[in-house]
Parts: sequence; C-alpha cells; structure tokens
Amino acid sequence: MSSPRAALGVTLVLAASVFFGVCGPFGKVVIQAGLSPLQVTWLRICGVGVLAIIAAAVPLVRVLREGRRLPWGAMVLFGLTAVSAVQAFYFIAVERLPVGIALLLEFMGPIVVVAWVRFVRRTVLPRSAVIGVLLSIVGLCIVVEVWMGLRLDAIGLVAGSAAAACQATYFLSGERLTAKVDVRVLLAVGFTTGAISLLPLAAPWFMDWRLLSASVTLGGVETTALASVVALIGCTALAYGLGLSGLRFITAPVAGGIGYTEVVVASLAAWALLGEALTPPQIIGGLVVIAGVFTAQRAVADKTGEDTEEAAEEAAVTKV
Repeated sequence: MSSPRAALGVTLVLAASVFFGVCGPFGKVVIQAGLSPLQVTWLRICGVGVLAIIAAAVPLVRVLREGRRLPWGAMVLFGLTAVSAVQAFYFIAVERLPVGIALLLEFMGPIVVVAWVRFVRRTVLPRSAVIGVLLSIVGLCIVVEVWMGLRLDAIGLVAGSAAAACQATYFLSGERLTAKVDVRVLLAVGFTTGAISLLPLAAPWFMDWRLLSASVTLGGVETTALASVVALIGCTALAYGLGLSGLRFITAPVAGGIGYTEVVVASLAAWALLGEALTPPQIIGGLVVIAGVFTAQRAVADKTGEDTEEAAEEAAVTKV
C-alpha cells in the first residue's frame, strides 16, 4: 500500500494533467480568432510568469534575507527547456507533420525519462512503471490515429524529438529542483526565462491586440478571446504548480506515466467545449492510456513496499 505522501503525489500529478488537458480548447479558439500559435503561447507564458512572480515574492525575499544560494543556472535551464523550448519545438513539428504524429513524438518524453533513470542514473525501476509508460504510448498512438495521413519530414521529426527531450527535462529537472527550491520561485524564474526567450519569435509588437476582444464560443457559451486567454493562463499556472509539487513525492518515471492522462482529458475537453466528436478508436485508445496510467501509478506502491522491506532488513542487521 502506498504512503500518504506518495498518494498525494499521484493526486497532484493527475490534477496537473487535467488542467494541462483542458488548456487546448482555450488556446485553440484564440488561435482561430486570429492570433498565431506562438503569440498565444507567449501570452500564456507571460501571464503565468506574472502570477508566479507575485506568488514567489515572499519566499524569494526570505531566501535572499537568509543568504541561501539558489541554483539559478538550473532554474534558467528549466525555463528554457521545460517552459519555452518544448512548446516552440512542438509548433515546428506541427507545421511539418500531422498533429497526431507531432503529439506522439512530444509524448515520447516519459520514455526518455525511463531510459535516463535506468541507464544514466543506473536506477532499477519497478516493472509496473515501465509497462505503464509503454502501455500509455500504445494508447496514445490509437488516440491520435497515427495511421491517418502519415508522412515523414526530417526537420519535423527532429523538432518532435527535441520536444520530447524538453518534456523529459520537465520531469527530471523538476524532480530534483523541487527538492531544493520553492515551487513558486522555480515557476517565477522558469516562466520569466521562457517569456524572454520566446520574445523574438512571438514578436508581440506586431500583434493585433484588438483580436483579444473578438467573440469566441466555448461549450455553447459566447465569450471573448481575452477571457479564453485568462482561462488558459489560470489552467497553465495550476497545471505547472500542481505537477511540480507532485514531483516532490513521486519519481519522474511514475509522474511521466501518469501524465499521459493529459491526452485523454484534452480529447474530452475538445468534445465538451469545441464539439469535436470522439471516434471509436479514440475512445478505445483513451481506455488503454488510462490502463497504462493505472499500471504506472502502482509503481508508487511497489517502490514504497521495497523501501519498507529494505528498512526492515537494515533494522534486523542492526539488532544482530
């Protein structure tokens, strides 16, 4: 049976995946209103950055007063990779590959996490964690219907692979940094770095800001593009905050496997808010992804059990 801390970690990562998943429809209607994907991404990152800076003010001042050193370089690298680069590379891949293939390549990130932990850190992983990630990959292939309009493009494949590597850094770097830095401080530095790095690509000085007042429809309710951007920023902030907090309690490979829930939630959100019908293969694929997530989260219990057994063995040796 998993510990309360591990159960909390699973819950937080699952909640983060839900908020990541519902971001799609909010961003899509704004793009349809006339803004480019990179401009929407930049607005999203800037908005979260402002919220994170406000939230991080107190803990950051406390750290500076106490004279504690922060891993500034690692936090800036987190912002460049896990915040801005993952989205930039994904959009490049989408331009040259079918959306489903680009999404599949990006979500190879958890496979990269498993390989890194196993072969670089030389950590033996619970079998359920590996099986869960692989099962979720199969489900994702079905959800995005990779057999539809398959075509290959060298630059697109490289960009998609780079997005996967950057997504992996979210789990791997997040796991280590949250053990040293307040999540609010990490988000403030990461999103500020992301906003600055994407500035030349988004070119907000050419943006038609009047488009934010355009009418958009979500779930049959008419609203404005600005309201959708605000919802996008709020969901993104919650997703990153909850996900990084969850990484304090569970390992990166398990969190990566659970993160596949995002794909299922994104499909359901598109159906509920945009009226995009789910096909039978997508429903089946979603069930396979959920089975993979359930299998991956069992690794939390397995790992806890192993730790308990090791502690018992050490105690027995000490008594002898």
